[in-house]
Amino acid sequence: MFEQATRQHRRELHVHCYRMLASYEEAEDAVQEVFLRAWRAWDTFDGGNVRAWLYKIATNTCVDLVRAKARTPRTQPEISWLTPYPDRLLDRVAPADDEPDVVAVARETVELAFLAALQLLPARQRAALLAREVLGMTAQETAGLLDISVAAANSALQRARATMRQHLPSHRNDWAAREPNPRERELLSRFIDAHQRCDAVAAVAIAAEDLRVTMPPAPLCFEGLDQVATLLERALGPDREGDWLLVPTRANRMPAAAGYLRRHGDTVFRALKLDVLRIEGDRIAEITTFGPSRFELLGLPATQVPGASPTNP
Repeated sequence: MFEQATRQHRRELHVHCYRMLASYEEAEDAVQEVFLRAWRAWDTFDGGNVRAWLYKIATNTCVDLVRAKARTPRTQPEISWLTPYPDRLLDRVAPADDEPDVVAVARETVELAFLAALQLLPARQRAALLAREVLGMTAQETAGLLDISVAAANSALQRARATMRQHLPSHRNDWAAREPNPRERELLSRFIDAHQRCDAVAAVAIAAEDLRVTMPPAPLCFEGLDQVATLLERALGPDREGDWLLVPTRANRMPAAAGYLRRHGDTVFRALKLDVLRIEGDRIAEITTFGPSRFELLGLPATQVPGASPTNP
């Protein structure tokens, strides 16, 4: 009975925990804890809305985890635990037959900039913002979710909104899921082409003047074309380590490229990095570069053979 009533909510709870924690692996651990707590409390469940009950357990589990880790960064580049979420798994979050109000995962609620800004909030403010603006709960429902008064829930929400506006000027409340547009597809294609031709000039040509590059878990942040051009020259210039093969993919509802490097003397391209792109207008505004550990979740192999059609799920 417990498994039948709860299993359909596992993936959406995983996404909720991911928003709270900004780490795919920590969300995995949190969901395991959520279902353990729920199973232990099943005999006391009043038979009401299972989904709402599970969300309350999940939210409070994440609040406990955030407070236990006591890690609220001062700035976004300090968020070393940020990890990507493959779109192919986000697409599995679908409305349950008996829960028609469940919506698909909206793009802006899992974008990396949004997640990074969320991490600057204390745990309760983070939970209040997600409850109201992502889950669509009322002030009273949010208060019940967090076991606080309505006044305290509203106060937490207002403080959270103020912080989000400070660190994420584009923050808004009318999120909706949307597909990649032709401009994004074109820029991703040009990004891939520039790397595979080892053309640093072409890579710079599609970048915004204030391009920002971060590389979690390393606390590194490169801002502006002057800094980034040096990185590109090192990766694509005559002294580069080898040749590139990039495969288009998507993570966090954003265009991304899985990068494989064939080092000098090697016979295959080996997984090296995942570049997730934030695009504004007709330029790449931000690149978040992760290591190759997420390739399996993306459905991508660890190696690619030269001359063969790249494996792309």
